[in-house]
Amino acid sequence: MIVEIDQGDETPIYEQLRRQLIAAIADGELRPGDQLASVRSLASDLGINLHTVNKAYAILRDEGYLLMRRGAGAVVSDRSVPTSNRRAEAQDQRMRQELHRIALAYKARGGSREQFVSLADEQAATVFDRPSDRFYRTDEQVDRTSSIN
Repeated sequence: MIVEIDQGDETPIYEQLRRQLIAAIADGELRPGDQLASVRSLASDLGINLHTVNKAYAILRDEGYLLMRRGAGAVVSDRSVPTSNRRAEAQDQRMRQELHRIALAYKARGGSREQFVSLADEQAATVFDRPSDRFYRTDEQVDRTSSIN
């Protein structure tokens, strides 16, 4: 997979990386057991600080998307293997909180519930119903790219 970092985007670089890796996992581009580039290698390829890549990997590990193995690096976890109820509930709670934050921001901009639900449904369709460009962009300027594995 190719990672694209947009230095002009307000989204922190670790979050851009996190989102792209989640999208690649969701799309099946990264499969359980796939090994990712090392923190040092990916940071060097992208021209970013290795702590930025490490932060993205650590968050993905905490969310259950990656396994971190000493000496083996980051590996995509097998999401079909049931996680503990506590971990699954915590992940669901984080997703609910993120959706709530997005809904509040949309409402604060003057959007209606109906418009928000329509936009959310449109985005869900791009994920669940048809292949699409995984990365929504408002700015097509991409500064650095790298292959993740």
